[in-house]
Parts: sequence; C-alpha cells; structure tokens
Amino acid sequence: MGFFSYLTGFGGRDMAVDLGTANTLVYVRGRGIVLSEPSVVAIDSRTGEVHAVGIEAKRMLGRTPGTISAIRPLKDGVIADFDVTEEMLRHFIQKVHQNRWAHPRVVVCVPSGVTGVEKRAVEEACLSAGARQAYLIEEPMAAAIGAGLPVGEPTGNMVVDIGGGTSEVAVISLGGIVVSQSIRVGGDELDDSIINYVKKEYKLLIGQQTAEEVKLEIGSAYPLEEEVQAEIRGRDLVSGLPKTVVLTSEEVRAALEEPLVQIIDSIKETLDRTPPELASDIMDRGIMLAGGGSLLQGLDERLREETQMPAHRAESPLTCVAVGSGRSLEEFEAIHKSNRSNNRNRRNRR
Repeated sequence: MGFFSYLTGFGGRDMAVDLGTANTLVYVRGRGIVLSEPSVVAIDSRTGEVHAVGIEAKRMLGRTPGTISAIRPLKDGVIADFDVTEEMLRHFIQKVHQNRWAHPRVVVCVPSGVTGVEKRAVEEACLSAGARQAYLIEEPMAAAIGAGLPVGEPTGNMVVDIGGGTSEVAVISLGGIVVSQSIRVGGDELDDSIINYVKKEYKLLIGQQTAEEVKLEIGSAYPLEEEVQAEIRGRDLVSGLPKTVVLTSEEVRAALEEPLVQIIDSIKETLDRTPPELASDIMDRGIMLAGGGSLLQGLDERLREETQMPAHRAESPLTCVAVGSGRSLEEFEAIHKSNRSNNRNRRNRR
C-alpha cells in the first residue's frame, strides 16, 4: 500500500452498503450493522442544499412546503438521481465513521438484473461519496450468505429477496448464481396497488406512507385465521374533503393479488429453468425468503401452496443482504478477482 493511500484510508474501516430502494443499511467490518435508515433525502429546491437524510427526511415525504422536496433517489433498485444518491452515501459514510478524512473500501449490493451502465453509476456514486474503492455484489448472493445458506457447497439453494423496488429470485450452487431472475416488482408496487384499489373502490386518495401502514397492519398473501380491519384517512376525490373509510384484510389481499402473482410467477419460471439435480436439492431444502417484502403475512404459506415446496422466512429478512455483503468483506480480493474475470469474459465474447 502506498503512503498516500495509507494516509487517506486511515480511520476508514471496510464497509458494506445495502443500497436499497426503501432502506439503506451499512455494515462495518468488526462492528456489524451500524446504520439502517430510509433511502430518502430532503433537498431545498432553490439552493440544492440538503436539509435532512434518512429517518428525518422520510417523515417529510408528502408533507413538505413548496421550497423543500423529499426525494427517494433510487427507483426499482437502481439509481434514478445520481447527485442525490451521492449526497446520501456521503452522509451515511461520514455518519458511520465520524471522520471527514475516512476513505473506506466499500462493497455495494446491486440487483442481479442491472445493466453495465447502472452498475457503473453505483460505483461512481460510491467513489464520489468518498470511498477509496468500490466493489459490487449481487443481492441474491448477499441474501443467501446472510441467511446462512451453504452457498459454497455443490447443492442447490434457492433464495427469493423481495425488496422495495425489485424482487430477486436465484438458484445458487458452488459460490455462483446458476439461474436468476430480477423483476421490478417489490414493496413499492404492493403499496401502489393498495392506493389504486382505495381510489377505485372508495374514491379516496391516500398517500404512500398510509398505504404502507395498511400493508404492514392488515396486508396478507393467504387467508388469515381471523380477518381484521383498519381505518384509513385520505382525501375524498368527489368532495375534496378529508374522509375516513374502513378497509378489511380481504380487500387488501384482493388489492395485493396482481403484484403477488407476478412475484410467484417469476419464482415458477426460475424453477422451470433450474437443472434437475439442483431442483431436487431445492425440493429438500426449500425456498428461503428474504427482504422486507417477505414479512407480508402468509407469504410463506401461499408459496408452499403454489409451488408444493417448503418455504421458510430468513431469521432477519431486513438485514440479510447487509449481513451477507458484510461477510463478503472478508473475501475482498476474491470478489475483486471474480469481477475482473467477469468483465474480461464479457469483453472476449464481444
């Protein structure tokens, strides 16, 4: 290591960042997960100055005056606003290290279906935010490592990671992804389907946060033993006045059906493309569910019924990807080598 890089890297422990559409988690080598905040930034639209990042900014979503806008800089698992993402990453890196000179090496998770341009954007954002080096790891692989699956063994492991913007389905064996599928349907689409249902059935307009609360409170993918209901408030589209309606869990389940079917279909398609030996392993071991979307009530039961295979939720679905990418920090050099060889192979194919 050169003297300059030693100086600039001083005080910067290696980090793993799960840069999610809904939440960003930061794992620091030797300390574990040190930060988990919403991927939201509040910005002054006149000066471009950052007002708040994370939890404070999320409280402002849909409640800001004309001069301030609360932005979610990631859409469908990829960067939609480069400058704001860079500001957010810089804020999180400095918050974790509390040292403006820290330039850590960073491992970042990306969805398996992203393009080369989108990957480059993530790398550039990390380097601009103060990282010394940036490495990428695919989300399903990180989720499988974090869920404790034996990814290095010659057995089939299936992981379904349902995040805020994307759902990742992958079959992993011998430390690599055999087949995978990434669809841009996740927690945000589930929220949108509730908003659209309430708008159509009750002529009531509700916000994203209200829809998310309803989903967490009474949302389900499978009939509940005891159906429940919740009161929601919004703006009546006919009179323009605030109004309250009561939603039942059956109605919410009907609203969530369309995006859920898309996720289940992607799981079936991935199983259809899986080599038979690995498919028999998955039949024994089952499907591992990770990501915030997997916390939807009854999703594991619905999958068992649809695929006739065991389905288990990871111990800590929300932190799986961050923990997995954190464990991969120990394998820094191996990741870097595999990234370089992948790039070389792509160039040769051209």
